[in-house]
Amino acid sequence: MHWTMLCESDVRMALTEPVPTAYLNVDAQENCKVSLDDAPVNSSARVVEVYNTETVEDTKTEGSQMDKLGFKSSSPPPLSVWTTQRDGEVRLRMDEQGIGSEAPKTVHDLFQEATSKYGDYYALASKKGGQWIKLTYNMYYDECCKAAKSFLKLGLERFHGVCLLGFNSPEWFIADIGAIFAGGLAVGIYTTNSPEACHYVAENSSANIVVVENHKQMQKILEVQHKLPHLKAIVQYGEELREKRPNLYSWREFMDLGKDVSDAQLHEIIDSLKPNQCCTLIYTSGTTGQPKGVMLSHDNLTWTSLAAGRSIKLAEATEKQELVVSYLPLSHVAAQMTDIWLSITFGAQVFFAQPDALKGTLVDTLREVRPTAFLGVPRVWEKMEERMKSVGAKSSMLKRKVASWAKEVGLQTNLKWMNGYSEVPVNFRLARHLVYKKVRKAIGLDRCTKCYSGAAPITRETLEFFLSLNIPVYELYGMSESSGPHTVSLPHAFKFTSCGKEMTGCRTLIHKPDEDGNGEICFSGRHIFMGYLNMEEKTKEAIDEDGWLHSGDLGKCDKDGFLYITGRIKELIITAGGENIPPVPIEDAVKEAIPIISNAMLVGDKAKFLAMLLTLKCNIDVESGEPGDDLTPEAIEFCQKLGSKATKVSEIISSKDKAIYAAIQKGISAVNERAVSNAQKVQKWVILEKDFSLFGGELGPTMKLKRPVVAQKYKDQIDQFYMDTPTTTENDLRR
Repeated sequence: MHWTMLCESDVRMALTEPVPTAYLNVDAQENCKVSLDDAPVNSSARVVEVYNTETVEDTKTEGSQMDKLGFKSSSPPPLSVWTTQRDGEVRLRMDEQGIGSEAPKTVHDLFQEATSKYGDYYALASKKGGQWIKLTYNMYYDECCKAAKSFLKLGLERFHGVCLLGFNSPEWFIADIGAIFAGGLAVGIYTTNSPEACHYVAENSSANIVVVENHKQMQKILEVQHKLPHLKAIVQYGEELREKRPNLYSWREFMDLGKDVSDAQLHEIIDSLKPNQCCTLIYTSGTTGQPKGVMLSHDNLTWTSLAAGRSIKLAEATEKQELVVSYLPLSHVAAQMTDIWLSITFGAQVFFAQPDALKGTLVDTLREVRPTAFLGVPRVWEKMEERMKSVGAKSSMLKRKVASWAKEVGLQTNLKWMNGYSEVPVNFRLARHLVYKKVRKAIGLDRCTKCYSGAAPITRETLEFFLSLNIPVYELYGMSESSGPHTVSLPHAFKFTSCGKEMTGCRTLIHKPDEDGNGEICFSGRHIFMGYLNMEEKTKEAIDEDGWLHSGDLGKCDKDGFLYITGRIKELIITAGGENIPPVPIEDAVKEAIPIISNAMLVGDKAKFLAMLLTLKCNIDVESGEPGDDLTPEAIEFCQKLGSKATKVSEIISSKDKAIYAAIQKGISAVNERAVSNAQKVQKWVILEKDFSLFGGELGPTMKLKRPVVAQKYKDQIDQFYMDTPTTTENDLRR
C-alpha cells in the first residue's frame, strides 16, 4: 500500500482498510511538511494513523470517465500503483485536493485543450534554407493525426513501439505524438547508440516501426532488422532515401499513407486510451547492464507538465508566449518534458536548433531566438563558461578590470538577495548597465527569465560564475522514473547548490537518515512511473511496498524544505577500512580548486586509500566530439600564470611539468585539509592523456560520468595506485 503523508489536522476518514501506524515528524515551518522515520517517537512527534486514500471515492459511478480511470462498476480487484506489462493499468496516485486532485487526462485530451486555447499560435519553428518554417497548434495537431493514421496503415499494433532515432525536429514530435494517438508506445533512441544498442531498445519495446533522421541512422537499423521480428517499416525524415527497398519510406511517402484511414477508425482508438496506461518508454542510458524501459503513463506526462509549469510559473500563450529552443536529446526525459509536454500544456513556441548545436552552433540559435526559458545540462553551461572566459582573456586590461569588478558585485549582491536582502545597490545598477546586459545579449539570454540546469550535478564554480554575471542558474532535480522533475528552484525560492523544493503535489522522504540528516531520497506523487517494462524485480527494487520511489541518490532537506544532493548510493566508495565515502563532493572540490581540471574521478573501493583520475581542459573536435591534445585558452592562461609554456596535454604529462604538477598537488592538499577524516583524503592522482567524452564512452548522453566504464578503461592506472602504499600525499609529484 502507499503511504499518504498528512498533517494531523488533515487526517480524513479512510475509504479502505488503514495501513499500519506511522511515526510522522511534523515540521510546522513548511506547510506541515512531514518525513517518515523508523525511529521511536520522541516527545515532539505525534503518532498519526495514515490511511490509504488512493482509491476512487465513488466506485459505483458508471460511464466513460470511470472507464478512462481504469475502474469498472463491477468492483474489479484493486489496481496496484505499478505494473511491468506493456498493456497494464495502474492505480493513479490521486489526492483529494490541490493539484494532485486534477482530473486525469490522456495526451490526446491535453492536445485538444491546447488547440482550443492556442490553435492559431505558432507551435513549432524549424529552419530550412535559412528561413524559419512555422506550424500553428492547429496545424501541429492535424499533422499528428495524419501520422497516427499512417502508423495504423503500416500495421502499428496496440502497445507496440514506434522508435525514434534522430535529432530534434518537428517530425520527431509529430511521430512521437502520432504514435501515442494510434495506441502505440513512443520510444526515443539516442543518436549515439550503436546498432546493437538500437536493436536492444527496438526488440525490448516490440517495435513495429522505426523512424530515423538520415541514412547514417537508417544503416544502424538495416544492420539489425533481421533480428527484429515485430518490425514492419522504417521511415526516414531528415533527407530523401538513397535506396528503394520494401517497407522503407520517406517522410512524405509516410504521411500520405494514411489518407484512406477514416477519422472514425482513428478516434475509436483515441477514445480507448486511458490516463493510467503506458504511452511512452524512456530507456535509461544504462551505465551498468542493459537499459531499463521506464514506462510513463498518459497521466504521468499530462499531470507532470501541468505541475512543473505551474511550479516554475510558465506563462500561457494567451498571456505571453514562452519561447524555447529544442536541442537536448529527445530520448531523455528532461528534453521530452520541456520541449514537448510543457510546451503543449502552456502553448509555448519551440524553435529547433541545428543538429550540430552541441558542437558550437547553439549560441547562434540562442542569439536569434532569444528564448524566455532555457534548460541546459551542466556541460552546456560549462562550455558557455569556458567560451566566455576565453573571450574575456583576450580583452584589454581595462575591460578585464571592469568585468572582474562587476562579477564581484554581481556575486555578492545575488548572495545577499538569497538571504532576504532586497535593496538594489548603486554599483550593481552600474554593473548591470556596463556588463550584465551585454553578456546576456551576447549569449542570447537577454529575454530569459528561467535559466535551468538539470540531468546531472553542476559544479559550484559554474553556478558562481553565472551568478556573478547576474544570471542565476536554477537547478531541477528528478529522474526518468519521476517523469522528469521532482524539485525545482525558483527566483523567489533559491538557495545556492540546492536543487530546490519539491513541486506542489509531490512528496519527498529521506529514508533512514544519518545523524547529519543524509539518507536516500524517495519520491511520491502522480509523476511516479508505472514500472520497468518486463522487469518485475527491478521495479520492486525501485518502488517499495509502501509505494515510494527510491532514487538511489543521497540527500538531505534543510529546515526550509530545500533539498541538497550529497551523493549517490551506488557510487559510494567503501574503503577497506569500511568507511562510506560519496565521491562527488570531493571531485567537485578538486575541480573548483584547480581551474585546469576538466574531469575528476575518485577511486578506492575496497582499497586502503583514495586516489583520483584527472583530465585537463582541452579543445574538442567539432565534428567527431573527440577530445584533442591542445589545451583550451583558459587552461593555457592558467599554465602561463604559473610560468609554464605548455599548450598541450601531452607536453605536461611527458615532461611531468613541475609548475603544473605542483599546482595540482597544492589544490588537492587544500581539499584534503577540509576532509572530515583521513580516509577521505586523496593520496595519489594521475593525469590521463585524454579528457572524458561521449565519443570515448566515459560520459553518457547527458554528460553523466560512467564510473564502471572509466574504471575498466583505466584499470591499469588504477591498479598502479595500489602497487605500493604512499608515505605522504606528496608522493604523487613523482608520478
